[in-house]
Amino acid sequence: MTPPLDRLRGTARPKRHNARTIAALTGNPGCSRRAVLDAAGVDKPALAERIGFPGSFGQSRFALARGTAFEAMLKADGCALLREVLGVPAGVELGYEDLGADADHTLVERHRRTEELLAGTPGAAMVDHPLLTLEVAGQQVFLEPDLIAYQAEGRIRVVEIKSFALVDGQADGAKVSAAAVQAAVYVLALRTLVRRLGADEARVSHEIVLVCPENFTLRPTAVMLDVRKQLSTLRRQLIRLRSVTEVIDAPPAGLSFDPELPPSALIQALGAVGARYAPECLSACELSMFCRHEAAGTTAALGRSVREALGGIATVAEVLDLAAGRRESCDSSAPGPSAGASGQRVDAPDDAAALLRAAARLRAEALAG
Repeated sequence: MTPPLDRLRGTARPKRHNARTIAALTGNPGCSRRAVLDAAGVDKPALAERIGFPGSFGQSRFALARGTAFEAMLKADGCALLREVLGVPAGVELGYEDLGADADHTLVERHRRTEELLAGTPGAAMVDHPLLTLEVAGQQVFLEPDLIAYQAEGRIRVVEIKSFALVDGQADGAKVSAAAVQAAVYVLALRTLVRRLGADEARVSHEIVLVCPENFTLRPTAVMLDVRKQLSTLRRQLIRLRSVTEVIDAPPAGLSFDPELPPSALIQALGAVGARYAPECLSACELSMFCRHEAAGTTAALGRSVREALGGIATVAEVLDLAAGRRESCDSSAPGPSAGASGQRVDAPDDAAALLRAAARLRAEALAG
């Protein structure tokens, strides 16, 4: 019998994850729609295109060219910057092996060679273009970190090379956060491999080395990032994906995301799986344009903080009616307390209605004054 997840995918082959897509899983862990689609291996970009809501994802060729040039500059001087950051003493030879240099090597061969290098106990060394694996929703995913570096005492660190700049020691917070999550994927894969080799996974440091251009040049600079928080979030989301079959043990009859189906049928299928849209999804999920269209007129479209502050009130129209006094109570029955607009705890939708009326009165008084 065909497994439930395969039935959802229909005739399409499963879409394999990579480090970017795995990192994106942590962006909205409460979204059942994304969890189901990712666990089933549904090609979300193709699905979005099919239903008429394509997104724009991926780096431009100019950004890729800049990144390639920056990486070459970092490695041109024997990675002197990394020697300094890793604390390799002067006079100690810094070993280097590029597993991507031989184009004839298959993925399996590169992964086997990576295992051999990690099984040893080198002094100061770097492995360029290593290949790791990680299980995601029953699929084996191949991952390629920028570098794996050993300190002199054999501690393993992930080196993440990015082309966004550090200006006066500061960088775009969203870009740094995304880099940290992606590096956490590599750390988790490395710890899985080290554990399989019979070694202590703590040998893989939770601190990664982030290398970026300094100011407005291509001169590399490096900082240490602690990714323990990202690791915890990532583990929880991967566990959730493994158990996502519980969500679809009894799917609606005929539920399928087969790309051969007409767009109207695919939209109906998407509507059968609950989504948790937030504006942040636009930068992380290929189906976000459709979900935004679907969420039009709801408080979810205004962001998580607004939705939670309104105590579970579902629509913007209802919010406006409550604030204007055109409705005395809220019909929404969302369970559990949430934070009110003034920082108070809202224990029921009617409490949110009272806060909205008070906020509308204060606004009118301010404008009149």
